[in-house]
Amino acid sequence: QYNAERIYTTWEPWSANTQQRCVLPDLSVFLIIRKQFPCYTQQILTEHCNEVWFCKFSNNGTKLATGSKDTTVIVWHVDTETQQLKLMKTLEGHAYGVSYMAWSPDDAYLIACGPDDCSELWLWNVQTGELRTKMSQSHEDSLTSVAWNPDGKRFVTGGQRGQFYQCDLDGNLLDSWEGVRVQCLWCLSDSRTVLASDTHQRIRGYNFEDLTDRNIVQEDHPIMSFTVSRNGRLALLNVATQGVHLWDLQDRVLVRKYQGVTQGFYTIHSCFGGHNEDFIASGSEDHKVYIWHRRSELPIAELTGHTRTVNCVSWNPVLPGLLASASDDGTIRIWGPAPFLDVQDAEGLNGMNMKHSIHS
Repeated sequence: QYNAERIYTTWEPWSANTQQRCVLPDLSVFLIIRKQFPCYTQQILTEHCNEVWFCKFSNNGTKLATGSKDTTVIVWHVDTETQQLKLMKTLEGHAYGVSYMAWSPDDAYLIACGPDDCSELWLWNVQTGELRTKMSQSHEDSLTSVAWNPDGKRFVTGGQRGQFYQCDLDGNLLDSWEGVRVQCLWCLSDSRTVLASDTHQRIRGYNFEDLTDRNIVQEDHPIMSFTVSRNGRLALLNVATQGVHLWDLQDRVLVRKYQGVTQGFYTIHSCFGGHNEDFIASGSEDHKVYIWHRRSELPIAELTGHTRTVNCVSWNPVLPGLLASASDDGTIRIWGPAPFLDVQDAEGLNGMNMKHSIHS
């Protein structure tokens, strides 16, 4: 809808602390959606001391977990009134960097995974900061992805060396699937089906009850990561050298390829977000965060400010105007709505340069 006339506003608010540029739809359109549209750096979190590989808001929107190459997980408290974040807990003791995390359905627990050479995962009690379970089946394993069963009592984990396990909260092995080289995992709401992207450039559905599996998505290039919409209908894939693809899981068809993002062979995580999950955001190797309306291939916003690859973005599921991005530059940026109220205020803000341009 916003790209119908392909008219954009380039908004360039520069400051010493939050250098950023935001390419948006026509200003009048943007002002209508400003309350739900995160395009302004409202906070920069610098507590990690190395690359930040992953970030994820909790299901209730009150916490943000960030994982870093520095081997720590930081849990941040989100003030839902001010939408400001404060450090709540630092979870230490991981032997590797933290490249993936998953919140339990009730947000009581957080599981952290490492890179390819990591054979362990850590299950944390978020409120107490205590490690409940440190799981390792074999030192030869690679446990790089994890997903919670909707019942909150089980989780699945796996990696590219052929491990694919279902476990309880104490790390006891309940089931396993042999020979599946897992890149990314997702549990569907039926509590039976697990979606797994693998090294054959596909996503398959695995039923742990009757031990059946079926092909759902087939790509022509490696699927580096994927996420699923709340209703379970759509999957958002980051595909090596291709970018961000949207699939309909029910009809098993490719719906849309989104333009703009730079995606090589790094693992970059995208997400759904905004009201009704109408928007899509992704990190990029060109240091930007890209945002699209779900129905349009062209980006409606490019958020700049990071100085290295943006590895992961997470849209707050409760506060549609709050977006987090994690980067190799060692920072997490918290994006919120622009801090002006109307056109007059926008034009009168010091240091804000409004430029209109038509993209051919």
